[in-house]
Amino acid sequence: MSTNFTSDQRLIVALDVSSAAAAQKIVSALGDSVHIYKVGMQLYTAEGPQIVRELVGSGRQVFLDLKYHDIPNTVASAVREAVQLGVSMLTVHASGGSKMLLSAVEASRVSSLQILAVTVLTSIDENDLNSTGVPGAVVDQVIRLASIALHAGCAGVVSSAREVKALREKLGDNFLIVNPGVRSAGADHGDQARVVTPAEAIQAGATHIVVGRPITAAKDPAAAARAINQEIRTAADELSRNSPVRASSAH
Repeated sequence: MSTNFTSDQRLIVALDVSSAAAAQKIVSALGDSVHIYKVGMQLYTAEGPQIVRELVGSGRQVFLDLKYHDIPNTVASAVREAVQLGVSMLTVHASGGSKMLLSAVEASRVSSLQILAVTVLTSIDENDLNSTGVPGAVVDQVIRLASIALHAGCAGVVSSAREVKALREKLGDNFLIVNPGVRSAGADHGDQARVVTPAEAIQAGATHIVVGRPITAAKDPAAAARAINQEIRTAADELSRNSPVRASSAH
């Protein structure tokens, strides 16, 4: 699996809006500064698969973030539909277990669709995790679920950037790590509990970051995206200089 990316291939902008018109306005404002867009539950529930078709048809890549978590057959059927839509990346919950993950991966094999397993949501802290009956630290659960997902053949995982270093140390470099909950220094954290900056995420070993409101709500979204791309580029260059072993996954 290639983990060589330019800065604008690492940035995923979240279209967390309720209409196709609002999404198209953001995409138009961003122009060529962004190539990958996240379509999550809010927009997909409001507009359905047509918004995905429109984005793909315009040459954009879609990260479909619906976090599938169901019996293996149902998830496999949903993945096959996503393949037909031309989606580039798709999320499933790692906690769905090996059989579900294997079914999702198998359903994607006829395409270039990359299955990403969500480990622990970035809104969850240790107290939240423990209250669900999972003891121990968040990072331990993230590594446990990531290991199951990678063993099942998933292309990568979704985690907080705070767990990326541990994931790389335990599981290696040859898989994607997507970090939501990324905010530039000084930005509002919103409902995210485990937040880092774009530079911190890339330096830790993330391959992609997801950014929403700091870009989409900016007065000049394209300028905000370019600034984050520059943060990514600078962090990746520094990572290459300081860590020759990681250099192949830094760009």
